[in-house]
Amino acid sequence: MNLVLQGLDDSKARLARIAALTAPSRITWITDQALRCEGITFSPALRQTIEVAAAAAQLDATYMMGVHELSDFKLVAMDMDSTLITIECIDEIADMHGLKKEVAAITEAAMRGELDFPASLKRRVALLKGLDAAALERVYVERLRLSPGAEKMLAAVREAGMKTLLVSGGFTFFTERLKERLHLDYTHANELEIVDGKLTGEVIGDIVDADEKQRTVERVCAEMGILPAQAIVMGDGANDLKMMGIAGLSVAFRAKPVVREQANVALNFVGLDGILALLS
Repeated sequence: MNLVLQGLDDSKARLARIAALTAPSRITWITDQALRCEGITFSPALRQTIEVAAAAAQLDATYMMGVHELSDFKLVAMDMDSTLITIECIDEIADMHGLKKEVAAITEAAMRGELDFPASLKRRVALLKGLDAAALERVYVERLRLSPGAEKMLAAVREAGMKTLLVSGGFTFFTERLKERLHLDYTHANELEIVDGKLTGEVIGDIVDADEKQRTVERVCAEMGILPAQAIVMGDGANDLKMMGIAGLSVAFRAKPVVREQANVALNFVGLDGILALLS
């Protein structure tokens, strides 16, 4: 059994201290911020000790069977809001309408899995009725930011010859712009209805929910001629669990507890490029 420990800047001393607790047969430094403890003897008690110590030191600890490489995979599928980007777009759109508090509370409950996602999305979008569509551009320009490590991760993925899919319960206004900006291969999201320059409070067509996210990953894999087991799927909310469940490697990125518990990998402190240390 191998254990990968990684952190942000100036974490080398903390990494070495936590690594020593595992009594590894060998320590391999991947970068100055990441190392691999190889040949450790796994036990539930050791895992608990390492996880508690790593969390206290603000390090991510990931157990891996053997050493995997990016070349083992052909596709990276990502959620958008709070995964590829740092914001929940619908909450920021609502802020332009003076309703961020109300909408954000619904979003948070839906991401924890406490609310039905399609119903919650319809409820949130309905609150946006009458908002000038120019607010979407303001959110994109003024508030949308990529998550730490996103560009480094995507560059490595492209270098490895992998394809990318952005599949979101958010909106096409943002996924299409990110597709062009980041040279993504596939995107799929909900489309907001706009009439006479105003949001109508409706979504056009079927809602991209957890089931549709899973179907999208399956469709893209079929189109590529690969199995879902050859996909890495990254997400943060309960509506990502079904697509993560069919992946060869599921990654919970700064995610809700229900997602961290079910994912193969949880990245709580490092950026999206943290998967590179796991697959080096």
